[in-house]
Amino acid sequence: MNLTTRLLAFLFLASFSQVMAQNKASENKTSPLAIGEKVELQSTLLNETRILNIYLPQGYSSDSSKTYPVIYLLDGSIDEDFIHISGLVQFGSFSWINMIPESIVVGISNIDRRRDFTFPTNNIQDKEDFPTTGKSEAFINFLEKELQPFIEKKYKVSSTKTIIGQSLGGLLATEILFKRPAVFDNYIIVSPSLWWDDESLLKYTPKAYSSKKSIYIAVGKEGDTMERTAKELHIKLQLQENKNTRLYFQFFEKQDHGDALHLAVYDAFEKIFREE
Repeated sequence: MNLTTRLLAFLFLASFSQVMAQNKASENKTSPLAIGEKVELQSTLLNETRILNIYLPQGYSSDSSKTYPVIYLLDGSIDEDFIHISGLVQFGSFSWINMIPESIVVGISNIDRRRDFTFPTNNIQDKEDFPTTGKSEAFINFLEKELQPFIEKKYKVSSTKTIIGQSLGGLLATEILFKRPAVFDNYIIVSPSLWWDDESLLKYTPKAYSSKKSIYIAVGKEGDTMERTAKELHIKLQLQENKNTRLYFQFFEKQDHGDALHLAVYDAFEKIFREE
């Protein structure tokens, strides 16, 4: 084989290898995997930009007349609770499961949850541990007066609104329930940090309401204070004897503060939505 023949054979093999590599690459093409959309909302009340992670049901269309309940998720960052709670919503709304109606999830990303989820405290240790504390009223104003109107204008939503809060988020959800109950219809309160400010929220007299509410409270094996205060919250709401309230309580003895949320939300969906 002369030099020219060898060169042509080499070029053919190189070209063939390149074509095969390109074909293989095209067979393994990758693309981003999205389960929702990220929206930036400039808040005048908070004087900052808030990131919202939005899950929309399959088949959602802005041109359709169909509307969807909205689930507002505290601690709703991508690296917090947004993905797995959205997964529960998707699973629960499958037609063969039919546990929850198709719903929109609005995950509210955190900037400073210790600031946003707590009301002012008189406890010295609280102030030392949470130096930015005490701005929950501003955050509740944001939820009611900016976030909800924004979502209602941008998406096809029904009138049903649910809030999910765990830990300090559970404290905030309880504060909203007690002080501005009309902001949400369903309250899913998991492992609430009711120890805050020497348990002062448990001494607060909740505002009366006439609209229907579903309230779900859950706690895991999380120590005497967390377990006791969650049970006391349940008892306090029981004593209200409001005929418009469906009240649920669940103790997860095999879960703790780190892993009670997922099971609790699943249980809450079953109890709240299947009975509607």
